[in-house]
Amino acid sequence: MRIAKFAATTVIATLGLALSSVAVQASEKTLDIGVSDALTGGAAVYGLPQAQSVELAAEEINASGGIKVGDDTYMLNVIAYDDKANPTEASNSVRKLLDRDGVKYILGFCCSGATGAVASFIENEDAVMLVGNAAERSITTREIPNLVRTRPPADYTGAAAGRFVAAKGHKRVAVLGALEVGFYASYVDAFEKELKSAGGEIITKELFALKDRDMTPQLTKIRSLEPDAILVVGYVEPAAFIYRQAVELGIDVPRYGFTSGSEEQFLRVATSEQMEGVWDLRPTELTLQSASQNGIDYHQHFTEKFGIAPSPSSPYAYDQTYALKDALEAAGTVEDTAAVAAALREIPVPDEVVMQYIPVDGKMFDRNGQAYTSNGAFQWQDGHWTFVEELPSDAAAYSAFLSTLD
Repeated sequence: MRIAKFAATTVIATLGLALSSVAVQASEKTLDIGVSDALTGGAAVYGLPQAQSVELAAEEINASGGIKVGDDTYMLNVIAYDDKANPTEASNSVRKLLDRDGVKYILGFCCSGATGAVASFIENEDAVMLVGNAAERSITTREIPNLVRTRPPADYTGAAAGRFVAAKGHKRVAVLGALEVGFYASYVDAFEKELKSAGGEIITKELFALKDRDMTPQLTKIRSLEPDAILVVGYVEPAAFIYRQAVELGIDVPRYGFTSGSEEQFLRVATSEQMEGVWDLRPTELTLQSASQNGIDYHQHFTEKFGIAPSPSSPYAYDQTYALKDALEAAGTVEDTAAVAAALREIPVPDEVVMQYIPVDGKMFDRNGQAYTSNGAFQWQDGHWTFVEELPSDAAAYSAFLSTLD
């Protein structure tokens, strides 16, 4: 296994050892697969666990006998590069995978800006791109035949979140978010539409940059407007600062969010007491209280392998790996990427996946290459994210809507 030389030493220590642990038997053929993801920087809370999840899945697949393609058996070899969630770095990482390493199958992609940059040229390459946590809607509205995504778009979840908050009786909601980022803005737009239809309103939309840590000016303004709820959308670390600082400023209203992130990630910034009662309205990702047996096993195996619990969104990349396995076996080829891309759009949900997918016409991915999970309301209770209830979502209707966009 190889990892980019420019990745940080700490990442090499964390991920590089995992790469070398995926043994390839000398008597078997080898299939290189690539990972482009944020292994360092602020987005590494999403990207590094995704890269580790691909390693874990590859190790499992190899241990169970590899991938059967025609008369051949392939063992997976993972080559990972750090794209830092930066569009230029992502483009460079993928070009290295394609041009230098000869990789045809590229996984990962936690963040939308970097993912969109690669999506802009991948259609012209002899390759297949499998997108994970990146939630910008346009990624799967471009009709790119060799791209699929496991996470649903942000507005698919935002609409369900708006209905949930409205049902709680909130009429005056203040938003504090990274609203210059497209997928966060689309989440809020869909949220606002549903809130308005129920007689509520967003009374202010305050912005923060993803690197900001002091949100007291925005929160002080919000406090003066006397909202009956706050919605926070953004990366884990700034969101955690907002939740902490809201308590410190005495803002005693329900706090809702769209962040994902594990307990460990939030507790690096806020105390459990400061987090108590916070809601996260997101796709039904990995939370042990809502996990299937696959999810429980995944959590255990990931923790044993990497010494830390997986982030809730990390299985998007784990599930990509098993979807790719099934598509390769169904297509009967590793060389014909067009056949594999077509097979991806025909496979049912693999038995091994962790996330709770809603098939469209019996298939994991719809005609746009988009997969759908259920949406869930999670609440911080006594130090843990606890699954409270499912948010009703119509995957088939949203899929039809997505097909009308370009």
